[in-house]
Amino acid sequence: MTGTEQKSEFDVVVLGGGTGGYSVALRARGLGLEVALVERDVIGGTCLHRGCIPSKALLHAAEIMDSIEEGGRRWGISTKLKGVDSSTLAATRDDIVERNYKGLVEHLRHDGVELFHGTGRLTSPRTVAVVPADGAAGGGEVQLSARRGVVVATGSTPRSLPGLEPDGETIVTSDEATRAKRLPESVLIVGAGAIGLEFATLYRAFGAEVTVVEALDSPLPGEDPDISQEIGRALRRKGIALHLASQVADVERDGGGAVALVRGKEGEQRVKAQMVLVAVGRAPVADGIGLEELGVRRERGYVVPQDWGRLETNVPGVHVVGDLLPPPSLALAHASFAEGMLVAELLAGRAPAPIDYANVPRATYSLPEAASVGLSEPEARARGVDVVVNRLPLMAIAKGFIYGQGGMVKVVAERGGPVLGVHLVGPHVTELIAEGMLMTAWEALPSEVAEWIHPHPSLSEAVGETLLTLADRRLHQQSR
Repeated sequence: MTGTEQKSEFDVVVLGGGTGGYSVALRARGLGLEVALVERDVIGGTCLHRGCIPSKALLHAAEIMDSIEEGGRRWGISTKLKGVDSSTLAATRDDIVERNYKGLVEHLRHDGVELFHGTGRLTSPRTVAVVPADGAAGGGEVQLSARRGVVVATGSTPRSLPGLEPDGETIVTSDEATRAKRLPESVLIVGAGAIGLEFATLYRAFGAEVTVVEALDSPLPGEDPDISQEIGRALRRKGIALHLASQVADVERDGGGAVALVRGKEGEQRVKAQMVLVAVGRAPVADGIGLEELGVRRERGYVVPQDWGRLETNVPGVHVVGDLLPPPSLALAHASFAEGMLVAELLAGRAPAPIDYANVPRATYSLPEAASVGLSEPEARARGVDVVVNRLPLMAIAKGFIYGQGGMVKVVAERGGPVLGVHLVGPHVTELIAEGMLMTAWEALPSEVAEWIHPHPSLSEAVGETLLTLADRRLHQQSR
């Protein structure tokens, strides 16, 4: 705890110190509310310690490895790559996490958020009992009360599959993989969603033999089919074995790793790997925190808001943000930030606009990256929209050709109407998708976007060229 004589009454009590929870706390303090933040593990949650930040640190190092390989293969740059010092790699990753963590804790304390390190449990819609983690307060519970409301932001944990229960060594989840001290020589990844593909390309860049098994018939199955197809081609070019519409039927540990029986449309085959990474999504952490006793509505483990505009449950005064929310929430850190700020503003008496989840960008930081916002082509057609579509390979523009990694831009628009969806694959496209968000959220017409001038040469130019063609102002894109 932060002090020997802490307050017990606050305007807002937040249960969970991950991205959703601490964004509530910071925004509420910025609006003058008194805030208590309860966290049983470490402030920053999964994203900072076992997810977004350590994995992207490793992906940056993996991109450097890819660049070194490209330098010799494509540009004639003489290099002698001896390998990777796993201990230095891990130390740099951990230093990045630790610096972010210390900065976040200092930020919260500087802003006057009261931090409670312990396990919290709702005892009423306005009270939380905290069992201190460090044995403070005589080991007894600390009772916190909230004048305006309690916000539940306890996050999620990796899902597992029958027969693939993690042991932390041979069979692991992203929690262990992001903080591992060594790199595997071979890995079988179960799941071709964002987490699975990020690790697949990361490990491949470091020289591992990588096999990916996906139960559905495409990688990144939630994305537009053209994006899934393009990312699948990129994976295979890297030498990653991709088994779609397939399942891991059995896993046997053999001392040096595991042997998995993979069944799918290609028949049966056995895959041997030093490590098995289970990347089949995450489950909300909602048990044992008092929700059931209060009668808070839940479905499939998720906490369901009574009012999505307020993110308030069926129990007045109890709000929920982050990975506890079911779809249409996206279980993404940046969505959690927006949810946390929305709830904080509501509790401060403001009237923020509800979150438009269709216009929250989706980003996969694999090598190459994928990013999207708005409707896919099938989603738009399923709504009965008369759509027009334009696709532009990144290799069709100068900067894309310089990168030489393939990729594409796809824009979906209503005929005679606004842009409905923007979908990207390629290097650093997660840095480009914010422009797509402005198009879809503001319902911009292709002709309006075509007036925006993009720098040449740049990857953003591909987005501009795609919209120029849709606006019947084609420049470099060849007619089809």
